[in-house]
Amino acid sequence: MNTLYDIDQIYRAMGFHCPPFRITPDTSFFFPHSQYLTALGRLRFGASSGGLTVLTGEVGLGKTLLCRYFLRQLAEAPEVRTAYIFNPKQSYGELLASLYRDLTGEAIQSHAPGAIHDALYQQLIRLAGEGKRVIFIVDEAHALEPSLIEGLRLLTNLETEDRKLASLMLFGQTELDELLATRQLRALRERITVWHKLRPFGWMETAEYVNHRINMARESGNFCFTRAALTAVRYYTSGIPRRINILCDRALLAAFSQQKRRVDLPLLRLAAREVFGRASMN
Repeated sequence: MNTLYDIDQIYRAMGFHCPPFRITPDTSFFFPHSQYLTALGRLRFGASSGGLTVLTGEVGLGKTLLCRYFLRQLAEAPEVRTAYIFNPKQSYGELLASLYRDLTGEAIQSHAPGAIHDALYQQLIRLAGEGKRVIFIVDEAHALEPSLIEGLRLLTNLETEDRKLASLMLFGQTELDELLATRQLRALRERITVWHKLRPFGWMETAEYVNHRINMARESGNFCFTRAALTAVRYYTSGIPRRINILCDRALLAAFSQQKRRVDLPLLRLAAREVFGRASMN
């Protein structure tokens, strides 16, 4: 007899059509919280202004999810073309080649940064002539070498007599703030038109986030977290979404193993001990 559970069966048995707390950046689970909506508004302004936009935050605050959600919105705008870099650990030539490939759908044959830069410039001129706005987006930008950031700044200098040819957006951890504060990047820092920082959730926001994820994944039933458990989630995770997802997923599986239809405080403490190695709560 097979005693192993199919993980999807577990979630279906609890009334969910998919895992509510998976940590992958699934845009269908976007949480329309005020700080995310504010960030989206500032990103849209940055994209329209033709300047440099920076969005930073601690690990696990949802930067990549927000980035991909914004990309999905941009994809619906016919006048916008984007080039997205998710792996910043590249040489300058490789970075330029990636941008060129994203814009044109074709790989460039040259490996010389100067030639790729010129080809990219010609593409930007062509797109500007077609009334398109180009946005370069770099995720995990804190991993960029200062020389690469400076090179990207030079791309935003490309312009016609009346408009910039491209906007640049950098998404990264708080190390990016420190990097941009260095004297070496002072010229780039002066070009930043939008600089937005994400913060962890408060007590009520954490509860709203957990309930949002449950409701988005719910197919049937009334599985829930008690009020005390939701308070404990904020205590153990400090309001960081990725940590919330990990803890709540473990608590949900603990509820399944005990055949419970809700996560109460004892279950949440048990999950916290398993995930973080701590279970005390004053």
